[in-house]
Amino acid sequence: MKTRERKSGQHGRVRARARKLSDKQSERDYRELPIDKVGVRGLRYPILVRDKAHTVQSTVATIGMFVDLPKEFKGTHMSRFIEVLNAHGNVVHVENIPDILRAMQRKFDAATSHLEIEFPYFVVKKAPVSGLPSLMDYTVRFDAAACNNEIDFVLTVKANVSTVCPCSKAISRRGAHNQRSTATVQVRFKNMVWIEELIEIIEKSASAELFALLKREDERYVTEHAYANPVFVEDLVRNIALKLRAHPEITWYKVEAENLESIHNHNAYACIEKH
Repeated sequence: MKTRERKSGQHGRVRARARKLSDKQSERDYRELPIDKVGVRGLRYPILVRDKAHTVQSTVATIGMFVDLPKEFKGTHMSRFIEVLNAHGNVVHVENIPDILRAMQRKFDAATSHLEIEFPYFVVKKAPVSGLPSLMDYTVRFDAAACNNEIDFVLTVKANVSTVCPCSKAISRRGAHNQRSTATVQVRFKNMVWIEELIEIIEKSASAELFALLKREDERYVTEHAYANPVFVEDLVRNIALKLRAHPEITWYKVEAENLESIHNHNAYACIEKH
């Protein structure tokens, strides 16, 4: 009987302690400073992305989730972000992004919510002469935000290309210096713009595109093609911007390019944004 009473008393004390757990995040903050974005970043999660071939590509994304925090609250409950994500299944679908944003607004009683998703995206490319296929990877990013009932979505695609310096070619009797360049394109659009479309726009604007697999005949073709089409970093961003401006679905764009210079100890950079 005494043992049973002792256990009953212990359980009662545990329940009492559980009831007394403090909620520090909900305490009043007196510094009168609202926070624009607070949340979690660096979360790894599986996602499904539809490609232009109308199939679904499975990949792993690095995700960030954020809401605004009014000035009167000390903090936010970070675990609730994971709860929202898990509530939408084991795999995040791109089509679910508006639902996730609104779920965060409801869960935190927030005016704004933000979702950033970055992931590797793979495309099968054939070598230009041998036709041998190989997988090329690109970096893709979704930045989505909900402000009350309005949703903003920005698609970012980053691709590496090859550029040959026009000045080097003009002043040299033999050869010209070339380098790998990274181009980053961000767009807003009215209707669907495929990731592959932006990749093609980037690659067709450079001296030459890159491949994962090249035989000797392919390598000769790529290097000769690049030499015949020299571009400065300024040319690269302008070539891309012209193609984006002509796209009927794109409403805003930002283009950045960086040349990893092969004969300088610094990089060359250029940027164009549609205002």
